[in-house]
Amino acid sequence: MIQYDQTGPEKAVLVGLNVNEDRTFDKAMREMNALAEADGIEICETFSQNLPKMVTGFYIGSGKIEEIRAYLSMAEDIRLVLTVSQLTPVQQRNLSDALGVAVMDRTALILDIFARRARTREAILQVEYARLQYKLPRLAGMHDELSRQGGASGAMSSKGAGEKKLELDRRYIERRMADLRKELETVSRERDVQRSRRLRSGLPRVALVGYTNAGKSTIMNAMIDAGGEEGGQKVFEEDMLFATLDTTVRKITPPSIDGDKAEVMPFLLSDTVGFIENLPTTLVKAFRSTLEETKYADLLLIVSDVSDPEYRENLSVTVSTLEEIGAGDIPRIFVFNKEDLLPDKVSSLISFPGIGESDGRITMSAKRKADVEKLMRLICRKINEGRISCEMLIPYTDGGALSRLMDGADVTILGYEADGTHIKAVLERADYQRFLRYVLPEA
Repeated sequence: MIQYDQTGPEKAVLVGLNVNEDRTFDKAMREMNALAEADGIEICETFSQNLPKMVTGFYIGSGKIEEIRAYLSMAEDIRLVLTVSQLTPVQQRNLSDALGVAVMDRTALILDIFARRARTREAILQVEYARLQYKLPRLAGMHDELSRQGGASGAMSSKGAGEKKLELDRRYIERRMADLRKELETVSRERDVQRSRRLRSGLPRVALVGYTNAGKSTIMNAMIDAGGEEGGQKVFEEDMLFATLDTTVRKITPPSIDGDKAEVMPFLLSDTVGFIENLPTTLVKAFRSTLEETKYADLLLIVSDVSDPEYRENLSVTVSTLEEIGAGDIPRIFVFNKEDLLPDKVSSLISFPGIGESDGRITMSAKRKADVEKLMRLICRKINEGRISCEMLIPYTDGGALSRLMDGADVTILGYEADGTHIKAVLERADYQRFLRYVLPEA
């Protein structure tokens, strides 16, 4: 890829190919504009072309290439072309050569955004691995002039000082990727330890998931304001795609309802990276460990921006992604957010065919305190649907049972009796059956 020094916002033109009048084309173009804005790139002009199929070698047709080249010749400060589709290495190289400027496809743009936003060690490593994975098959197009092959003959013919820079770069990338895999394995083990500690806390785990820029971080910050621990740090929120990449976890204690604490319970709330349609395969693999945090949740809050006309399509992407990572069977609440941006009569039309009978749903605005409190009450009711509250007497001779309960349930010690420890426990139905012999009859 051609590289240029740039001061100020990068300027670019956007190129889109609509194959067979794809109905999702307009959405893809709007999303690409939003991605460019998130990466600090200014789109100066947009070109589109309708074709029955993609041009194998150049992505678009020769006539459209000439049209774009003529425009670029008059706009000397534009040295970047963005394409709405993912390009093959050959298409990217040929198109860049034909236009005389750098070409960045959708995948490269998303990778660049992720590289700018990554903050934690794990996210930084994952993004670097994904970028190298993307770069490896494109090395040939990054070196216009390669040194001649030299060195000794026979088995040593590729080991001499004249070895191609292409081969040196490929070996460096492969070694670096191997090192990154080892580092990510270490980080993954550390994450497993942290996750185990949260599991042992006995607190229910709630995960915010949804399409990027649906308002997940805004909802999390609103809940931190309403029921977060004192001094609890808020997460970054911004009206842009992929504002949040790193998974964060906060303890939330909902305020009591009319002074009655029986209807509320504390829970751990996590905010995860947003989903997007056709997320690059390299990123799905690289961020799998982060996305898999949702698999350990007791409840999913599937957030959608109902002010977006295509929120149903975005919800479908979210639901299918959750199924792909093995989180499709977790209890869930559909949170239709940004309802305040809709005309009054439109909110009654909000729907999604993927909502099941057992799923919760709420239409709200994260900016309204009453709506946030309503959501927290719904969370507590939904969590309690699969949990049983009871009192138990654990014999002193079975200290292991008490230890296991402390690890996996919300346990309050009520006292120490002659025959054992008297506790109140809120636990999953499966655990209730395991410890049924210790359950005290209701008074």
